[in-house]
Amino acid sequence: MIEKIGIDKIGFYTPEFYLDLTELAHERDVDPNKFKIGIGQDEQAVVPLDQDVVTMAANAAVKILSADDLAEIDEIIFATESGIDQSKAGALYVQRLLGINPRARALEVKEACYGATAALQTAVDHLIAHADSQKVLVLGSDVARYGVATAGEVTQGAGAVAMLVTRQPRILALERTSAYFSEDIMDFWRPNYSDTAFAKGKYSTEQYLRFLDLVWHDYQAKTSAELADFAAVLFHIPYTKLGLKGLRQISADSNTELQESLLAQFTKATVFNRRVGNIYTGSLYLSLLSLLQNSDLPANARLGLFSYGSGAVGEFFTGTLQPRYQDVSQQVNVAEMLDQRQKLSVSEYETFFNQALPTDGSEMVITPISKNATFYLQGMTDHQRLYK
Repeated sequence: MIEKIGIDKIGFYTPEFYLDLTELAHERDVDPNKFKIGIGQDEQAVVPLDQDVVTMAANAAVKILSADDLAEIDEIIFATESGIDQSKAGALYVQRLLGINPRARALEVKEACYGATAALQTAVDHLIAHADSQKVLVLGSDVARYGVATAGEVTQGAGAVAMLVTRQPRILALERTSAYFSEDIMDFWRPNYSDTAFAKGKYSTEQYLRFLDLVWHDYQAKTSAELADFAAVLFHIPYTKLGLKGLRQISADSNTELQESLLAQFTKATVFNRRVGNIYTGSLYLSLLSLLQNSDLPANARLGLFSYGSGAVGEFFTGTLQPRYQDVSQQVNVAEMLDQRQKLSVSEYETFFNQALPTDGSEMVITPISKNATFYLQGMTDHQRLYK
C-alpha cells in the first residue's frame, strides 16, 4: 500500500491594503469591463513598506502551525521569484521568526510561478526518502510588480501561501504520477537590475496554453485518465481569464454537463484570486484554498492541478480531498481577511508602489503600517533588513 503524503494544513496572508480595479480603470481612462471581464479581476493587493516576501510568508505560516509542528518540521522550502537576497534563503529568516526546529534544512527555490510546485514536489520526495521525517513547510511568497500605468499593472498583486506537507494529510493527498515539461523561452523575466518584470503578454498566454496542452496529454498517456475523472481542475492564476481559457481548452470536447460542472468549480476556485491579484508562486494554491473554502465537494473527490512558471516549466498533477478537508482548511478565514482590508485611492496606491528601501546601506526606520500582521519589516541598517 502506497503511503499517503500531501497537504495537511494550508495558510494564507495578503497585505491589509487593496486597490479597486474599477477605480483604476476610470483613472487610466479604460472601460472597467476590460479589467473585470476581459482580465477577470476585481481588486488588487497593495504592499506597504513594512511587508515583504519574508514577512508575508511568516504571517501566512504562523496562523496554521502548532508548537508540535514547529518542533517536527525538518525541511523549510521557500519559493519566490521576488526574493530579497541573491545568496541567503528566505527560509532562514522565517525559521528564526517562527522558532522552527533548527535541525532542519532551509532553502529557497526559483522558477517563476512554478516555484511553489517545485517546492511541494520536493517536500514529497523528502518524506519518501527519509522515513524519520514527519513534516515539511512549503512557502510561496511574492510581490507581482509591473509598474504604474503599464500594460501589466492590472495583473499585479501580493501574498503568501504556507503549506504543511505530512504523512496522512488531512486536506489533499497527492498522487505520485505527474507530467511536466520545460523549455527555455522568453515570455516573462526580471533581470537582477530591475524591480519590475518584463513580459510578452500575448506570447506568454500562448505558451501557458501550449504547456497545458503538452502536460495534460502527457498525463493522459501515462495514466489513461479522462477529464471526467476530476471533480475540479485548478490552474495557475496570474489573472482569472487566463485560467478560464485553460479550462475551456481542455474541456472543449467534453459534454455540456461536464463543462458546466467544471466551470462552476473553477468559479468557486477563483473567488479569492479575483480579489488579491497575481501572487506568482502562490497563485495556484490560493485557488486551491478558494475551492476548499467556497465549495462543498465530497471527500475523495479528485482534483487536477496545472502549474506554470514562465521561462518556462509546466506540470499537471493530481490529488484527492481527504475526509476532514473542510474543517482543517478553515484555519484561516480568507474572505474575512479580504473584507477587513483598507481600500486605497489610486494616488495612495501609487505612493505605496513608489516607496523603496535604501540600496546604499543607509539606515531606515519604518513606522509600523500593518496593524493586523504578526510580523513586519522594522527597517534597514548596514544592508540588512530588520524584522520584528
